[in-house]
Amino acid sequence: MFLENIGTSVLVSKDQLPKLHKMMIEAAGILNIESPDLYVRQSPVPNAYTLAISGKKPFVVIHTSIVELLTRNELQAVLAHELGHLKCDHGVWLTFANLLTLGAYTVPTQTLEEQLFRWLRAAELTCDRAALLVAQVPKVVISILMKLAGGCPSMADQLNMDAFLQQARSYDKVSSSPVGYYIRNTQTRQLSHPLPVLHAREFDEWSRSNEYRSLLKCATQMNVVEKV
Repeated sequence: MFLENIGTSVLVSKDQLPKLHKMMIEAAGILNIESPDLYVRQSPVPNAYTLAISGKKPFVVIHTSIVELLTRNELQAVLAHELGHLKCDHGVWLTFANLLTLGAYTVPTQTLEEQLFRWLRAAELTCDRAALLVAQVPKVVISILMKLAGGCPSMADQLNMDAFLQQARSYDKVSSSPVGYYIRNTQTRQLSHPLPVLHAREFDEWSRSNEYRSLLKCATQMNVVEKV
């Protein structure tokens, strides 16, 4: 996969797609992490992913379709999400999960596979928090989730984030019954990412939490000290 990416994608640098390069450097600076290599790959499927391979510098890959779909702030939040995987040392298990979802590897039991996917869904929620720490505007991240669920460039200005969050609450209500709970677990068991509406709902709740406000307060105090 490493050879495939460097052979078929464009490596971003200050001389190659410099605006993207600047976004990555800024996001990495906010999260206090070394900036990984960034590649842009031609694909009609909006996606971004991170690979950390032993002995090599980690790298992030984004598809051209996600660049077309998102605004600048949204795209930087996506990069911050991927940096979140590296900040939290998700590298080994994330790479293993990527190989699994691509069919390049299998696990001995279905239970182990389900546990891996459950961890991966939790890791995705964690990295949304990294995205918010960089964007610092909750609607930016919710807009990304909504666009990935059912958006396209020509309809982006018609999407309603409040309606999308209401949709998430409706899903919670329907899936709260015993039968709904069973169907919900069946839906999500083999998913590497949370369902979009649940993803948005979890993120929205954290963006309103005291934990998030405390992190922003600490960051502000650190900035003041650095300037002094």
